[in-house]
Amino acid sequence: MSSEITTHVAVVDDERKRLSTMSPIAISAVVFACVFGGALLGIFVHSILPRDYLDSDSREAVRLGMALVGTTVAVALGLLIASAKGFYDTQSSEVTALAADVVLLDRFLKHYGPKTKEIRDLLRSSVVHMVDVTWGRSSSDKTRFTVSAAGETVLARIGELSPDNDSQRFLQSQAASAALKLAQTRSLMIAQKTSSVPMVLLAVLVFWLTLLFMSFGLFVHSNSVVVISLFASALAVCCAIYLILEMYEPYSGLMQVSGAPLRVALEQLGR
Repeated sequence: MSSEITTHVAVVDDERKRLSTMSPIAISAVVFACVFGGALLGIFVHSILPRDYLDSDSREAVRLGMALVGTTVAVALGLLIASAKGFYDTQSSEVTALAADVVLLDRFLKHYGPKTKEIRDLLRSSVVHMVDVTWGRSSSDKTRFTVSAAGETVLARIGELSPDNDSQRFLQSQAASAALKLAQTRSLMIAQKTSSVPMVLLAVLVFWLTLLFMSFGLFVHSNSVVVISLFASALAVCCAIYLILEMYEPYSGLMQVSGAPLRVALEQLGR
């Protein structure tokens, strides 16, 4: 079942890559060029428009319209940042839960008795493989949170145990439940890899920002202070978009979810 999910996600991920092959830094740079370019375009239009077009009535009309656009942009950016941070925090919590479930499963198997030594070795090797393909140098979107072929048999091997008493029967059932929960969490994390910012929404947001910055430059006289101020403002907005895109890619880039919980869990396995 988990292998079918992995295959399906790989297909979806390929489609996603065909739609957008640019990194968060590249996308943010394009956004910055559009936004700051809009400000420079506004300054240029200001220099060629007749003065009658730049009177107080025109300024007030543009100000009111852009106030509405600015409010919309602020709300949209706030919601996107909150959504991206929620997604990032969810991934971090799921890694911690995965580590806790691994340790719990190992403890159930340990208390069952020496018959489970081979299963415990399989569990440890599968976790080592998972950490390597998720946070190692050779990691990629297609390999993250996958386990080795032997690791896929852990749940089946637990079901094949032959308990000798009620205590072992209880531990077998608890170990099976923990292994099932572990598989469900891992499958959920694999499925969530396809989450991203809709490109249509991002394009509309960039259009709004470009209009807004164009209005900033439309009624000002060009000087170094104005240009530097518009440059810094555009850079600040693009940094926000960069953070949003980064948090939707929690296992790559600069803001990676830590694999420390699973590495700590590895130290406890087999003891």
